[in-house]
Amino acid sequence: MLRVVFAGSPDCAVPALEAVAAAHTVVAVLSNPPAPSGRSREPHPTPVAQAAERLKKEGLIAPEVPVITPEKITDEIRDQLAAVKPDAMACFAYGKIFGPKTLALFPLGAVNLHPSLLPRWRGCAPVPAAILAGDRVTGISIQKMVREMDAGDILAQKQYTIDPTETAGDLLDRLSREGAPMLVDVLDRLEAGTASGIPQNHDEASYCGMLHKHDGEIDWSRPAQEIANRIRAFHPWPGAFTHTGDRILLIHKARPFDGTAEAGQQPGTVLGIDKKEGILVQTGNGVLALEALQWHAKKPLDWKSFMNGSRNFTGTVLGTVGESKKKTTVRNQ
Repeated sequence: MLRVVFAGSPDCAVPALEAVAAAHTVVAVLSNPPAPSGRSREPHPTPVAQAAERLKKEGLIAPEVPVITPEKITDEIRDQLAAVKPDAMACFAYGKIFGPKTLALFPLGAVNLHPSLLPRWRGCAPVPAAILAGDRVTGISIQKMVREMDAGDILAQKQYTIDPTETAGDLLDRLSREGAPMLVDVLDRLEAGTASGIPQNHDEASYCGMLHKHDGEIDWSRPAQEIANRIRAFHPWPGAFTHTGDRILLIHKARPFDGTAEAGQQPGTVLGIDKKEGILVQTGNGVLALEALQWHAKKPLDWKSFMNGSRNFTGTVLGTVGESKKKTTVRNQ
């Protein structure tokens, strides 16, 4: 068995940690520092750090294994990693780029699980990027880690079809579970000396950046299909939302409407309902049927329950900001 440092932070990396711990010897876990979460905003360890402590209790990770959560990788952190005498590093969604001095600590190399078909969608949000672009397929790539982000040789790759109703959360969960045994298989091949990689075609690379909260705001002048993709891509975070007066409306689920509806209304206008499809909203090209939505700070509702509590909703123009909201926006600029 290899002596492996595992690097990762969010929920999606937990299946990979569990799989690596079951097949090899995890000698250190590297994760992001505790961050404020919940209503209390108290600092909490990352899901990977919490999983590491659980796996210690379950006997899959030795009790003395350090869980290291630095703000950045310093010489002191590298000394800690070198002290555990690792053979390799396995990484998924750690959140930082490793420099050459860190990568040199691993005699058999460092490998990374990336949820896209590299070189497409290098970067930190490949799953939302694929849905936003309307991609019909995506996949998992296990790559050798190099200094340039997501640019290493491909050690394993598998393609998956994107379901047209899948959200980013659903798809990432599926790819995380499917990718965990692939990561272990690559580690097994590193141990056996049979891991060979295929260089990426850098000319075909595409990139995706970090998501921000404001990315979720819906532009109703865009086509219905594009808006539906954005709603799926931004679920669960940052979430798709729109304004109506001084209120914020979160849209959790929607799809383009194939039936007939009143045409020629201003984009964002609530046209009414279709008893099978949901709440109909005019877009820049086509009509969108809202299926699940939520007023900010209220409970999520299916469209029928929402309309029962919002009987004057038809005729509302979504995307309009009330006067008090405008004043707040001006003050914050």
